Amino acid sequence: MHAQSEDQMIQLPLVSKESEHICLPLVVNVISKYWGEEIDPNEADQLSRKYAGIRGTIMIEGIELAERHGLVSYIYKGSLKDIKKRIDQGIPPIVIMPGIQETVQHASIVCGYSNDERRIFTYVPEPDTIGAIPEATFKNDWEEEDFITLVIVPKDIGELLDKEHLLFRDSNKVCFEVEKMKRQIPIDEVIKNLKLAIDKEPDNAQGWYILGSLYNDKNKSDCIKCYKEAISLNPKCFLAHRGLGNYYLKTKEYHKAEDHYSKAITIDAKRYGSIYKNRALARTEIGKNLEAKEDLIEYITQIPNAYDRASIEEAIKQL
Repeated sequence: MHAQSEDQMIQLPLVSKESEHICLPLVVNVISKYWGEEIDPNEADQLSRKYAGIRGTIMIEGIELAERHGLVSYIYKGSLKDIKKRIDQGIPPIVIMPGIQETVQHASIVCGYSNDERRIFTYVPEPDTIGAIPEATFKNDWEEEDFITLVIVPKDIGELLDKEHLLFRDSNKVCFEVEKMKRQIPIDEVIKNLKLAIDKEPDNAQGWYILGSLYNDKNKSDCIKCYKEAISLNPKCFLAHRGLGNYYLKTKEYHKAEDHYSKAITIDAKRYGSIYKNRALARTEIGKNLEAKEDLIEYITQIPNAYDRASIEEAIKQL
């Protein structure tokens, strides 16, 4: 199971995209199979019943499924050096990356690297296929998610990891648990749990961003401080700028909303196309109709199958 010395590649099992469940993300299923643990899809189906109507996956449910099958997980702030070290150890790490179109984030497995070509290889669920991403591009995108790394390994291998140097290991785990907690306990309790984790690891930008999102869901101005703290810790935190834009749009502070949407777009112009629709709303309110029209055109360009395409096209004609 160790990486090959020539290409620095880990051979991963081929798992169909169609096998993905809300509670068993493809990446977790692949890693579990790599370590020889088969997770019964019926287990995931039973868990999924409590998430009726949810799009995408609940990553923490998949992680906990793997843990019930004897594996252990660590979620921390990684680096390119760390990724290469894991590959050399025969450990394929999962990384959280920016999404596209209507997907906010996505998880990807790193299965190898090339120092000669300066590329990172990622798992693609198709025969004899991998993704080959230039290191600089990979690092630039990954930085938006504060280099979140997830490793799932057998317990004996987990005992050999230098866990003291896995940055934000505890608070990142709580960040992943938030999505599950929101559906189980009152939101104020979720906030309390996350704040306790952040108090112990206050330099975790992701923790501050997620705390800001919880406050934003409650329409509380406390989100402003949290988002700004996330940005101070990670200036490339696209989601924190987007969160501020959303909050200011709700409070009708349209100039501030436009400013933060623009800052997010400057960080990543091709991430989450819906941000252009939101900026268009803010720009319309402050009389920037031409710019708003351009944003709406960009919105349906990035999301050609948008559910509201017809109404957006009509709005474009009116501007």
